[in-house]
Amino acid sequence: MPLSFRRASLAGLGVMLALAVPASQQAFAQETPPAAEAPAKPVDPAAVVATVNGQPITEADLTLAESDLDQQFSRLPPEQRRAAALSAIIEIRLMAAEAEAKGFDKDPEFQRRMKFLRDRALHSQVVDQEVAKAITDDQVRARYDKEIADAPPVNEVHARHILVKTKEEAEAIIKQLDAGAKFEDIAKEKSTDAGSGANGGDLGYFGPGQMVPEFEKAAFALEPGTYTKEPVQSQFGWHVFKVEDKRVQQPPAFDQVKGQVRSLLLRDKYFELVKSLRGAAKIDVTDPELKKAIDQMDAAK
Repeated sequence: MPLSFRRASLAGLGVMLALAVPASQQAFAQETPPAAEAPAKPVDPAAVVATVNGQPITEADLTLAESDLDQQFSRLPPEQRRAAALSAIIEIRLMAAEAEAKGFDKDPEFQRRMKFLRDRALHSQVVDQEVAKAITDDQVRARYDKEIADAPPVNEVHARHILVKTKEEAEAIIKQLDAGAKFEDIAKEKSTDAGSGANGGDLGYFGPGQMVPEFEKAAFALEPGTYTKEPVQSQFGWHVFKVEDKRVQQPPAFDQVKGQVRSLLLRDKYFELVKSLRGAAKIDVTDPELKKAIDQMDAAK
């Protein structure tokens, strides 16, 4: 089936939970476990790995550089990243010394940038220490259980289809089905959707919002074991549908989505902290247009 037949389903908790891939679709999972890696040797953060004009570069400096420059190093093999981090630190320190020698650090624009970077680093430190580290595994599990309990049941349909170019072809197929022909055999022979046609027209299970509207309307209107008595037109051509089964969609397992649930908790706790800090602060936005925009943003949170 062409991928464009399906539509992304994003609504409420479904946004998060729909991201979990059902086990039946994990066709490319590894069949053999990877070889066990040798345990990493303990590293002393204070150990000096190099010096630049007498100033030490430590293992802690390397770790920080690797983390901060992760995007630049992402394409490098792991064994090259430490060397790349050290090279970057050396270049940065040499350039920084050159900038100080020429007085660039006294420039007002540079000072403003340094203030912003310091504030941003402290912001990240608060998020890490006061928000992320405050989230426990029990809280993540409780949030998952709550979201599952609050989510309304969603019905799924297991359907097949036969896709042809003209209405007349679809009508002829319906007559064949009325005469007792097997749906799967006709799909394999005549469906122009090569992906599902090879599997007897099988579309698998899908829920509301996952298919284009014509698919969804036709499939959900049928009872299991029945097929459409009139051809259904979509942007892809003419379809004949058959519904095999209907069921209530099962939520993803906790282990599949716990990382996303943790992100939801982190987001909520972050905004709780921001709201508390803003409430205790005196903030005056003097620009009328900016104040209006800020108020609208705050109201939407």
